[in-house]
Amino acid sequence: MPVLQASSRIAILGGGLMGRLLALSLARRGHAIDVYDAHGPEGDGAAARVAAAMLAPLAESAITEPGVVRMGQHGLARWPELLAQLDQPVFFQQNGTLILWHRQDAGDAQRFCGLLEKNRRINPSLPPLQHLAGEDLQTCEPALQRRFAQGVYLPDEGQLDNRQLLAALHATLARLGVGLHWGQARELGQFQPGTAGQPDWVIDCRGLGARGQWTALRGVRGEVVRIHAPEVTLQRPTRLIHPRYPIYIAPKEDHLFVIGATEIESDDMSPASVRSTLELLSAAYTVHPGFAEGRIVEVATQCRPTLPDNLPAVRWSAPRVLEVNGLYRHGFMIAPAMLDVVMQLLDGAEPQLARRFDVAIEHAQLATA
Repeated sequence: MPVLQASSRIAILGGGLMGRLLALSLARRGHAIDVYDAHGPEGDGAAARVAAAMLAPLAESAITEPGVVRMGQHGLARWPELLAQLDQPVFFQQNGTLILWHRQDAGDAQRFCGLLEKNRRINPSLPPLQHLAGEDLQTCEPALQRRFAQGVYLPDEGQLDNRQLLAALHATLARLGVGLHWGQARELGQFQPGTAGQPDWVIDCRGLGARGQWTALRGVRGEVVRIHAPEVTLQRPTRLIHPRYPIYIAPKEDHLFVIGATEIESDDMSPASVRSTLELLSAAYTVHPGFAEGRIVEVATQCRPTLPDNLPAVRWSAPRVLEVNGLYRHGFMIAPAMLDVVMQLLDGAEPQLARRFDVAIEHAQLATA
């Protein structure tokens, strides 16, 4: 494949998380970048806007592959470096994850923790689980006020504020002179990279917007509630194990909490159902009764772009056309690793990172427009 030359003109399709991170890295290298997105700078159409932005490789190891877990570990180290390049501050916290369960769900909790221990044996660089009870659990999370008898603490895991990040990326890209074409959707077939009057390269990061040529993509619907709850002082992302509706609660700044769990095999982006909203709120209330006096800021839905194996992939559509997709529910956790994989490919280097993270590099013919 061709190697990216200095001072290239690059069109990036999709201004969500992946598109903005690539635009930032390439612009800082001196390339001329244009970003095209069907929606606005707030990320209205991006899965990244409706997310908890948790960086939890050990917790996610229960439902994903070791390569994704390694990407998550890479991301925990890389996010502070990436955030330092931005013109605006972004909330970032690395205060671990707390896993809780009610007494009647102890069997499910035991199975879940068994999966985490198994994955630690596969990847010994993951930190050990810390089983907590009594005063140890109270000391770890005083806000629980002894409502739970047992829990598990996963050290080193983190989170950031997804909307602050999207805004900071937008401001920094504008300052760097990146062409930001909001409300201007583009298809791959509209470009002939490398020809006169055309960009030298095209990178497609449109998520589900790319289904026209990457037909294996599907949507996995998620629903989240954003609540402002001044009476709740949870200090870290907290997950509740439950047989019907396991939830996560991700605290942001100023007592804002993102609560979610639902994962539905559907491309439906209609508003959240009453049942799923009630289940989210009821489960959150059992973690902390202070949520009852909170205020619902937003109930949001979005579909995550997902490939058949639930793993991310990079695909060459043509010698100067690269597609990045399939980040599924792990977008913020694995985005730095995918960024570094793509930059290594563009440099023409050996794809060592892709191998390390088990990222598939595919080749396909560009469909005619």
